[in-house]
Amino acid sequence: SGQKVCYGAFKRSCYKLAYFQDMSRRVGFQEAWQACEIDGGALLSLESEAEQQLIENMLQNLTKSGSGVSDGDFWIGLWRSGDGLIMSNVCSDLYQWADGSVSPFRNWYTDEPSCGSEACVVMYHQPTANPGLGGPYLYQWNDDRCNMKH
Repeated sequence: SGQKVCYGAFKRSCYKLAYFQDMSRRVGFQEAWQACEIDGGALLSLESEAEQQLIENMLQNLTKSGSGVSDGDFWIGLWRSGDGLIMSNVCSDLYQWADGSVSPFRNWYTDEPSCGSEACVVMYHQPTANPGLGGPYLYQWNDDRCNMKH
């Protein structure tokens, strides 16, 4: 399930967002990737600051319409392959988009990506969390373990 919204201004004209406050409905990265493919789409690839802003606005509208504010990060289609033991100073260059696009645009949170065993990327949505060094945990990107449920 999810909300489909279409715009004409971007390369991908339609987006479908799914936001689950119920933890039991959240899925890992591979499950999210497969669900998008089954639905004829792909996990989100963000190619510009303008597209990032569009998605932020869509998420604000989506989460406002729910039954209260809750934390829940969103999977995006950025991931890193490899053995997970790569030094962090080169690690950020190893992330790729699941749909094969080559956009260099990134919106990492301060001190991210941290790499190690965290190879899949989420867009933060933690409105109830106290801000960290990079400010609120809202809409910046964080690498996370691929088996985490978002």
